[in-house]
Amino acid sequence: MWKRGSTLKKRLNMLLLVCLIPLAALLLYLLVMVEQFSRRYDVIVENITKANAYNINFKEDMDYLMYIIVVNAERAGELVDTEQPHLLIEDARQVFQGLFETADAEYARNRLNGIIKSLNTLEDRVEEIEADALVSGSYDRNMERLDLNIRILTELIQEQIQKYIYYETTNLESLRGGVRADVDGAVRTVSIGYVLILAGALLISRRIMTNITGPIRRLCEMTRQVGKGDFAVQAREGSDDELAVLNSSFNRMVEEVGKLVEDIRIEQLNLRATELKLLQAQINPHFLYNTLDTIIWLAEAGDSEQVVTLVSALSDFFRTTLSKGRDYITVREEEAHIRSYLQIQRLRYRDILEYEIQIPEELYQYQILKLTLQPLVENALYHGIKNKRGMGHIRVTGESLGDRLVFRVWDNGKGMEPEELERVRKLIWGSQAGGDGPSGFGLFNVAQRIFLNYGAEYSLSIDSEAGEWTESVVEIPAVKN
Repeated sequence: MWKRGSTLKKRLNMLLLVCLIPLAALLLYLLVMVEQFSRRYDVIVENITKANAYNINFKEDMDYLMYIIVVNAERAGELVDTEQPHLLIEDARQVFQGLFETADAEYARNRLNGIIKSLNTLEDRVEEIEADALVSGSYDRNMERLDLNIRILTELIQEQIQKYIYYETTNLESLRGGVRADVDGAVRTVSIGYVLILAGALLISRRIMTNITGPIRRLCEMTRQVGKGDFAVQAREGSDDELAVLNSSFNRMVEEVGKLVEDIRIEQLNLRATELKLLQAQINPHFLYNTLDTIIWLAEAGDSEQVVTLVSALSDFFRTTLSKGRDYITVREEEAHIRSYLQIQRLRYRDILEYEIQIPEELYQYQILKLTLQPLVENALYHGIKNKRGMGHIRVTGESLGDRLVFRVWDNGKGMEPEELERVRKLIWGSQAGGDGPSGFGLFNVAQRIFLNYGAEYSLSIDSEAGEWTESVVEIPAVKN
């Protein structure tokens, strides 16, 4: 019937023609039948249809929308369209007002008038809840209104609609007898035609479906293998139809996904290795030896209060460094980490170091990648303050800017000449950064970890003025813990 390799479109068109011609004949017959009695049914069926649309969905939609507005008042505009309750009521009012104007029986007019009055009352109750939705302390009152007003009114409206539908249905029943014979004849004709169409369609569709579903099943099986991690599978590309194109695209996709998975695996290994290097860098033997030496001579001098302070700060410092293996900690914990570090260094360099930390408490609840700020503080001390004569000052600040957190580490150390600043900027993002000593590794490490964990839109930047100051700026997303 068709040549091998013909497109799926041609095959499906053949199946469509086999079904369409007989169905068109049946449709024409049914149209003639329907036209004979449709005018007698139009008015009643239209009325029932209009009323039934609201009988099915109106109560459920209205109750749900009002429930969301009451229990999520502050975020209701994000969850639902807060104008929708009014639109539902207005649409329903227009429909039932139109039915009221065309109704020719007193009973139907009374029912429709009751529905319209209930809709007006419902709109008043909705406006009362919306007026108090954001008012403090109104939650319980609005929940009571939701139960006693909204839900009862929507249930009443639904009952009134059902009674109206029942009335119209009884009118429809009176016409059923005359139409029954015509319907029986139509059913017999359609049944015979349907059987014939089905028989013809089955003969053709079986072959078509076999040629379509077979390759698709094989492709599904290969997809499951890919899902299990086997990226060596290949789909056959022998024919020239749409399935061949799909198989070819699948093969290219699998190849690309395999490459991406391998790249991600390598990137994750590099990230873990970098984080391990950073952790090792934080447990600096010289820093630990010098701190312990300071504790010893403070103890020998009998300054037990300073010994306690220094040991406590050292304990807090390493507790946060380890953080039970967590990658992310709170801003509060990161602040405590750098405060412990600066307390230790303040005792060691009391003649040249003073510091201040200005991070608002409202930022404490946000997440930050562990060991983000401490390497910058350490860099400010060892490469800025220690190389300057006189008292040095380190300032750490934080602020929220939209959906970002911005932290700044500033020092009034020796600063950098433009050429040195440019070299450091290249060092931070360059491949040679790890080989330029602790400072280069620390800045490069922080920048790389920000990039790998947050993405390219977040960054570490540095600026400086020779002999005056240096400032490192970290931008990360504002994510609550």
